[in-house]
Amino acid sequence: MRVIAGEFRSRPLVSVPGDATRPTSDRMRESLMNILQTRIRGAIFIDAYAGTGAVGIEALSRGASHAYFLENGRAALQAIGQNLAALKLQLRATVYSGKALATLERCPPGIVFLDPPYALEEEYTAALDLLSRRADTLVIAQHPTRLQLQDSYATLTRTRLVKQGDNALSFYAKLLPHP
Repeated sequence: MRVIAGEFRSRPLVSVPGDATRPTSDRMRESLMNILQTRIRGAIFIDAYAGTGAVGIEALSRGASHAYFLENGRAALQAIGQNLAALKLQLRATVYSGKALATLERCPPGIVFLDPPYALEEEYTAALDLLSRRADTLVIAQHPTRLQLQDSYATLTRTRLVKQGDNALSFYAKLLPHP
């Protein structure tokens, strides 16, 4: 695994051995960042269920001002720490250990990347419901294509769906009411 583009382009990232985490593929991260390219510079980026931190690190590499990494797994937290240290990103990153639903409350509003383990399908609804009550500018949920997420969760409305193989990215935003 490596950083795709930006300041840390081609730098290797430590991964977590075994199948406890499901890293976002290089192709999916590249697609995500290409879509976000006009919004990422200077943004706060929240990588919920961060795994190795590859998505949040990619955001930092492409100009995000700060990234929050929310992770519960011990091996994944170690990998995030190693990756941030290797790239000297500790001052631009905050790592919260614990369940994403609990630690989201500690993060300021920003762009949220939501990627719970696919086996925990109920986490999508719980996280999207929680995020609908916050002032985040954009929420992106990575999910299996077989999982049909709702078109809206309270104040969040899906604005885009991108499919790649068995994976999908659902983009949610708060739409302004019509006058």
